[in-house]
Amino acid sequence: MVVLKKMNASTLMETLIATVLVMVIFMVASLILNNMFSNSIKNNRRAITSKINAIEYLYINDKITLPYQDDYEDWMITMEPLKNTSKIGLKATNEVTGKTIEKIFYKR
Repeated sequence: MVVLKKMNASTLMETLIATVLVMVIFMVASLILNNMFSNSIKNNRRAITSKINAIEYLYINDKITLPYQDDYEDWMITMEPLKNTSKIGLKATNEVTGKTIEKIFYKR
């Protein structure tokens, strides 16, 4: 006949404490991930950067003239010559967040 060995089991209080610790760790991890994802979505500037590059390309190829203004989604884009220089300033301002992107390039 097989002799059954007595196993030490954890108490109910130890099990509850371990469960609470696992839940707290899961909660903190989910808050960190949520914050990272929301920041990456909020700071996504690929679309406006692409639009700025397209406007620069059109200006270089004489398809648009200065001064230039355009609305693109929440962004107000302006392009004008800088004073006393041979440079062109292109500025995009987000009307919701107030963030700006500036680009300077030389005239042809």
